[in-house]
Amino acid sequence: MKIARVAIDVPVPKLFDYHAEGLGPGDIGQRVLVPLGNRNVVGIVVAVDIDSAVAPERLKRVRRVLREVPALSPCDLDLLRFAAAYYHHPLGAAVMAALPGALRRARLSRDRAALGYLVTPEGERANLDTLPRRATVQRRLLAALKHQRELSWDALRSAAGPKAGVAVKQLIMRGWVRSEQRADAPAQAPRSPTVAGGPALTPEQIQATGTIAASFGRFGAFVLLGVTGSGKTEVYLHAIAAVLRAGGQALLLVPEIVLTPQLEALIHSRFPDTVVATLHSRLSEAERLQHWRAAQDARAGVVLGTRLAVFAPIPKLALIIVDEEHDLSFKQMDALRYSARDLAVVRAKQMHVPVVLGSATPALETYHNAVSSRYRLLHLTKRVGAVMPQIECINTHGEHLVDGLSQPLLQAIAARLGGHEQSLVFINRRGYAPVLMCRACGWLSACHRCTAQLVLHVADHRLHCHHCGAQASVPVACPDCGNQDLAPLGQGTQRVEVALARQFPAARIMRVDRDSTRRKDMWPTVRQRIQAREIDILVGTQILAKGHDFPHLSLVGVLNADSLLYSTDFRAPERLYALLTQVAGRAGRGDKRGEVMIQTEFPRHPLYEALRRQDYASFAAAALTERRQAGFPPFVHQALLRAEAARLETSLAFLDDAARAGRALSQHVVIYDPVPAGMVRRAGRERAQLLVQAASRSRLREFLGKWYERLSAAPSTRARWSLDVDPVEF
Repeated sequence: MKIARVAIDVPVPKLFDYHAEGLGPGDIGQRVLVPLGNRNVVGIVVAVDIDSAVAPERLKRVRRVLREVPALSPCDLDLLRFAAAYYHHPLGAAVMAALPGALRRARLSRDRAALGYLVTPEGERANLDTLPRRATVQRRLLAALKHQRELSWDALRSAAGPKAGVAVKQLIMRGWVRSEQRADAPAQAPRSPTVAGGPALTPEQIQATGTIAASFGRFGAFVLLGVTGSGKTEVYLHAIAAVLRAGGQALLLVPEIVLTPQLEALIHSRFPDTVVATLHSRLSEAERLQHWRAAQDARAGVVLGTRLAVFAPIPKLALIIVDEEHDLSFKQMDALRYSARDLAVVRAKQMHVPVVLGSATPALETYHNAVSSRYRLLHLTKRVGAVMPQIECINTHGEHLVDGLSQPLLQAIAARLGGHEQSLVFINRRGYAPVLMCRACGWLSACHRCTAQLVLHVADHRLHCHHCGAQASVPVACPDCGNQDLAPLGQGTQRVEVALARQFPAARIMRVDRDSTRRKDMWPTVRQRIQAREIDILVGTQILAKGHDFPHLSLVGVLNADSLLYSTDFRAPERLYALLTQVAGRAGRGDKRGEVMIQTEFPRHPLYEALRRQDYASFAAAALTERRQAGFPPFVHQALLRAEAARLETSLAFLDDAARAGRALSQHVVIYDPVPAGMVRRAGRERAQLLVQAASRSRLREFLGKWYERLSAAPSTRARWSLDVDPVEF
């Protein structure tokens, strides 16, 4: 009797057994349709056996084997098994979350990449004047098809842009266009890809590239510590070129979706006949499936994506690169709470390939691994074709600020406007003002679902919660006392934009934050306008701080930098140093030296002193010394048990029971008392947390395995709970 053990997307840590006659070991990793309760669901076969602990009469049969897509490889499953075990998450939920949405259903649409689109005889005779006046995309598509006779999906997108899918569907419904399987759909990446020439490498870049290339074919972890503008991307591209020449595939992980278009364009220009698969959350379901399959069947020589791309099936993987590896975006904060950076290292080790972790400010855990020789440290100490910017701290203590802007910063912006140079004013806070306040009674615009304030947005004249998404209209008078004098307190990007427009009415100002770049196709347009010098002053959040190269931007002003100095999070200084280094790195990429002006009330703070010297090594050494003395990571290893319920008492009671159970399991693990979370209420749920730590990672893993099993088997509770291994937020 053949038994298939199937991973299904359910929140229980178990596999499900099914009768599976006709399945063999070669079907491990294959999608199957199986009954679960009174419905049919898609799962993944993770093992085939001849016996089951379930009585034979209770076993149901596999309904259908879904062979439209090749099975996940043993290496793909090994990584998912490790992730589910290490982060203590149900394997079925982890496996299914790693698949494109289309593969979680039994019915699979055809792959657009393998389709050709042709004009029909009716389309040839069609009168374009019969189309609605607004159907400009349909007209453009039909004209292109009449001229070319047949177009691929990529060619359609190039001809008509992001609305090509809707337009071609409408033309197919009219009978003017049809699709068919293309005989020339590429099956694999070219054996000898074209590599276009790039800029000449510096001696440091040559040494770094050579060291990485020498490790091909075996595991090696490299930390590429390069100052901003030192050409880390060129090192990546030369390493990728070597991989492509050898017939391999490369995985490049980036922290932000907005970084993918410019990197994709750069990779296309350098490797014009190489297929690039991009994977991130803003792709449509069909697009994600298309790119995922291009990676799986090795058509894509380069796979570029955000954190979820670490699970992409890449059979010929030869190199992994994690750019801006310190970034918090690589940590998934819900469901499977994994670190893509750490899993990239695990995957590289499993597949015996090198992994490169690049950053100007590596995470202290990564830097500690490098200086303790677990990883190999590669240095890029000089900018390519430019000098490092000059960093100045403006003392704002007791100074009168004009709309939050100091006089030295305003004068510097005016000077850049006079010289036709660009400026960036950075404030890491969206909206117009962080809070609305009544001057008479002190009422604040609080979110009723979170322990947070509603942020004033002037574009839609509403109050927004940036944590749960709740919105409310702006009251005309104070809800408590009726006073109509409601004042916005603090600053966000919208208020800074208004203030700069008041100070410099002739300047062309653009705000760049998550609100202004929410549309899928917005960022490429924004970037093009900046490059074309159509913008004089940029106002933005950390979206602008990472990886962008604006050659005409010579001034960066930083507002509200001190806010992170007050944080109780022990990682706050590290994050502030990294953020300021990244945003400062946007200045002076061209032929003029950049200037960075940081407004602060503590200009002599050691963090700002190290930043002025641009001395990451001394900052990291001091921070690691403090962490060693305080008993913080990387010198201990932590996990955080979180609980949330309708009432805080319910969450704390669950954690009290969990703490007692944990203390009975091990004496080698420190279990702290439960406490309310930093943000106690979020989205109407009251939250608490319990910290666990150990000096040994292996002992912590052993304990967490037993503890998680006991918590999962405990009687049901009204509290929802989750376990976060290696937490980065408290």
